[in-house]
Amino acid sequence: MFGFSVWELLIVLAIVLLVFGPKRIGTLGADLGNAIKGFRTAIKDESVSPQDAVGDQKVNANSVKNTADQKTNV
Repeated sequence: MFGFSVWELLIVLAIVLLVFGPKRIGTLGADLGNAIKGFRTAIKDESVSPQDAVGDQKVNANSVKNTADQKTNV
């Protein structure tokens, strides 16, 4: 129903590369990998309390905000 050919996928990837640029795509990939890794770790580690998890999210949110601020000031 929604089958894509190789050429269609290459065109979409080229547009994404033009919109975001190679640096941003690398950052997005790294962030996605870290999110998946954290999700898997959280599932396996049942000893983490909900308060600890919320504290970690606040730290991650601050680091993302700082990174965004640095990139916009450049």
